[in-house]
Parts: sequence; C-alpha cells; structure tokens
Amino acid sequence: MPEALRLGVAGVGTVGASLVRLFERHGNELAVRAGRPLAITAISTRDRTRNRGVDLSGMRWFEDPTALARDPDTDVFVELIGGEEGPARAAVFAAIESGKHVVTANKALLAAHGNELARAVEAAGVSLNFEAAAAGGIPVIKTLREALAGNTVSRIYGILNGTCNYILSRMESEPVSFDDCLADAQRLGYAEADPTFDIEGYDAAHKLALLTSIAFGSEIDKSSIYVEGITSVTQADIAAADELGYRIRLLGVASRTESGIEQRVHLAMVPKSSMIARVEGVTNAVAIEADFVGGLVLTGPGAGGDATASSVASDILDLARGDRVGTLGRPASSLEPYRRAAMRRHEGGYYVRLSVYDRPGAFAAIAARMAEAGISLESIVQRSRRPRTSAPDHAEPEAPQPVVMITYETTETAIRDALEAIGRDGHIAVAPQMIRIERL
Repeated sequence: MPEALRLGVAGVGTVGASLVRLFERHGNELAVRAGRPLAITAISTRDRTRNRGVDLSGMRWFEDPTALARDPDTDVFVELIGGEEGPARAAVFAAIESGKHVVTANKALLAAHGNELARAVEAAGVSLNFEAAAAGGIPVIKTLREALAGNTVSRIYGILNGTCNYILSRMESEPVSFDDCLADAQRLGYAEADPTFDIEGYDAAHKLALLTSIAFGSEIDKSSIYVEGITSVTQADIAAADELGYRIRLLGVASRTESGIEQRVHLAMVPKSSMIARVEGVTNAVAIEADFVGGLVLTGPGAGGDATASSVASDILDLARGDRVGTLGRPASSLEPYRRAAMRRHEGGYYVRLSVYDRPGAFAAIAARMAEAGISLESIVQRSRRPRTSAPDHAEPEAPQPVVMITYETTETAIRDALEAIGRDGHIAVAPQMIRIERL
C-alpha cells in the first residue's frame, strides 16, 4: 500500500475543526479517491484546552506553526491561521523552504505576497493550493485555473462577501437599518466583532485580486483596486432602487480592456431580473465571461467552516493524486506586469442621492455643476420630508429635502468632480450618496 500523505494543520479554529471533522467522516473515501491514505498527523494551535468538538488526541502538537512547517514527519502544510503577515507568512515560507506542499485559505496573505509565493514554490518544486481563499466552498479557482484554460476571459464579477450580502438583502426584505442588520450579522456569526474588513470592502478586494490574476494572467496587484464598502447604504437607497427596478449589491468587478485591467469593489444597483440580484443572504456568486463558453455563473456558500474545509480537502486530494498546476494558472515567469486600465465611461450611469437645503437657487446650482462636468441627467426626483405650509410657525427654514438623480453614462472622474463641486457650494447637508448602475 502506498505511504500515507501526512498533513500538518496550523490553526484549528472554525475551519480547522471542520477539516478534522471532514477527515473523520470521509477519510476512507478520500483515501480511495487519492489512491493512498491521508492523515492529519500534527497540528499547531495556541489553546490546547479549548473544546473544538473533534478528537485531537492522536495528533502531535506544536506551539509554533513555523516549527510544524519545518517538521520532517509531515508532507503537506495546511495554513488556516489567517493574516497577511506574522505567523502565517513565516510558516508558509518555512514550509516551502523545507520542500513541503502548502494548502491555505488565507486570501490576505496571497493578495499581499502571492507573486513572491508563486516564484518561491516554483523554485522549490512544490505546490501552493488555495481554493478556499476565494468564495469559500465555490470551486472558482479550479474553474479559472483548469476548466477554462482554453478560454480567454474578458470579465469576472460577483458577490464575494457573504456578510455584506446578508446585510443588503436583509435591508431589502425588512425595514431595518444598516446598524441593526450588522448587529444581527455579528450575533449570528456572519460578521466579526470588528467587521471593518468585511463591510469596508477589503475582504472582497483581496479575493478579487486573486481571481483577476488567474483570469487575466497578470501579477497580483491589490493596490490597484478601487474599494468602497456598504456603510453608507440607507433604507432610502434600498427603496429608490426597488422603485427603479434594481437591487443593491456589493460587487467585485474585473475587466480586461485595451488599455489594461480594471478592478473595483463597490456598491452597485443591479437589475432585479439578473442572477446577481437574486443572490441573497451569505451566499456568494461569481460570474465569468469568456470567449468559448460565453457566460458561466457559480453560486454557493462563500464562507463558513464546512464550506471552506470542503475546498481545503479538495486541494489536499489534488496533491495526494499528484495533480500539479501553476499557482496562478501559469508559470510565475510568464505573468504579465499589472497594467491599470485608463478611465472609461460607465455605461450604466449613476444613482445620486442628495440632501438639499430648501432654498432658492439650490437646484439650479446643482444642475449647473452637473452640466459643467459634462453629465446629462436622465431623471430627477424630489421627495418632500414635510408638508408645505404657509404658516411661518410650522415651517422649518431651509430644511434639507432628499433629491434622487439618475445620470446617463459618464466617467467616474466626471461624477466625482461634480459631487465635490456641489459639496463646496454648500447646498447639501451631508455627503452625497453615489451608486453605480450596472447593466449586467
């Protein structure tokens, strides 16, 4: 019988415990599929006393994950610690230097150091697999890296963060505020105690950086991604989108253009009829547009211990079988330097919500600023917050009124310049809300 593939797992939190449970339940089947036994023989974790709901008694314990990475009695190092620096980075590089294959779910590490890691594993003659680092249980890395190898991808986009999607779809279904939805997401375990990484768009950006590199054959460049989060969304925006025939989602979008690659993470109004609009809760979805397959959509759980462990196990099985592919889909030396695309017109236009002081000349000044920036308005809707009255003692002088504008296609630079000028004029009470309208 072939020798067992010995696994060392660093980090036995939610995902690590799920991976151990998966091996307890399906270890025999995995061995049959791999043609050799697979065994988690060693682990590294900070707290030995914590009850993780799985049996860890037969495994060797390491206090230092880097020591586990260098352990001569393990064949594959599985990194589930997280973080782009610190113990995770040190341990992964130590494993590669020791001639070990690495499996990781660490999107932050890969987004920051993926180019260097790709070169390091090639030099060492080992593999780095990371299916779980983007979209959890959805096999999007393998799809891009292997199944679509005969295609030229033109665009990839989707919902890449379950926490944000839960909040936005919950605000659609119930008249609750962003803050209340976030509190519920934290209570249910969908959001961390410090949710900044999720709700400000950085988690989605890290995933997008990896997908972009594999899809377009470029080096990873997370610094070139335009990133915005979802904290500015209100029930007024949700209601306006509904009336206009849209739903609001946080999208990650990467496109190949003649001038380079465009990457952005931002709020978008998407047509209710689109597949993306129908994705609700913590589910993720990734759409791929390519020349030979046309359009392809993958949906499924984007996070959670079991879904992520499923992807980790798939990577381990590939290594046990001897399946080897380039870390980013091709030799690291053939990755093209990242070339950021020039600013283009946004064909879908923009939704803009302003809180405008009710004073003579305010609307004319706003329209003038839009015209100066070369922006044409498709519609303007004013919604009065208070009934008009001629009685002076009932009036609220200059009380802000909500105004919604829909623009025709224009550039990001033009709309931002116009909104900055409107803000300087002093006719609005708070910062404008601007959301792109995507014609998916």
